[in-house]
Order: sequence, then structure tokens, then C-alpha cells
Amino acid sequence: MASNNLDTLYRQVIMDHYKNPRNQGVFSDDTLTVNLNNPTCGDRVQIQMKVEDGQVEAAKFEGEGCSISMASASMMTQAIKGMKVEDALKMSEIFSNMMLGKDYDEDLFDLGDIEALQGVTKFPARIKCATLAWKAMEQGLNEKDK
Repeated sequence: MASNNLDTLYRQVIMDHYKNPRNQGVFSDDTLTVNLNNPTCGDRVQIQMKVEDGQVEAAKFEGEGCSISMASASMMTQAIKGMKVEDALKMSEIFSNMMLGKDYDEDLFDLGDIEALQGVTKFPARIKCATLAWKAMEQGLNEKDK
């Protein structure tokens, strides 16, 4: 029964981020911008980040897609604000491992609301939805270093 209550709580967290997205919109000035889409289901996302002195100062997203992809983008932009670039990339690796059902170091970061997406692992076709914004963030931060 406890698992059922947890699933319900997780669904509520995901729907809250979907219906009340954090950091949705675009920056008006020059920012690091990455556009990705998932042609399998039609999700598309644009991630914008302001990165200064090796730190993600701010992050926003725009896009359209299912509740999982948009909630994940909201959660990710919340999580990486104020993080060092290497920590944001490490958190993305941990998130990816969580989505793939691999072992990950839970103690490295407090994932907070992001843990609500753990249930997506039961639906392999939806994993790409959950990871789309994270892949865009990784791509942008990795390209910035080049």
C-alpha cells in the first residue's frame, strides 16, 4: 500500500510541475541555447542557460510535449540554478542512471522533486520524454567548454 501512496504523490509532483512550470520562458539577452526534439513522440524543448565563471546562474525552458517531458524540464531548470557546471553535468549523469534503472549515488545530490520521475522507468518508451531536457542541458554545457 505504501508504494501506491508514493506513486500517487509522485504523480501529483509531476502534474504540479506540468501545470505550474518553473522557469518557463526565454531570456531576452544572449544566452546558451539548445533545441532538442524527440521525433518518436513529438516532444520538443528549448533550454536556455546563463553560465558565468563555471556556474549556471539561471536556466529557462520552452517547449511542448507530454506532462513527463515538460515536468522534467521544469524540475531540471530548478535543480541546476546556482550549480557549478561540473555538478550540473554530474547530476544529469545520476538522473540518466536513475532513468535507466542503474545504480546511482543518491547521497551526492538531493534530487528533491526529480525523484518523482523514477516511476517512468516502468515505461521504457517514456524514458526519452523524461531525459530530453537533461540531454539538452548536457549538450549545451559540454559545447560551452569547447
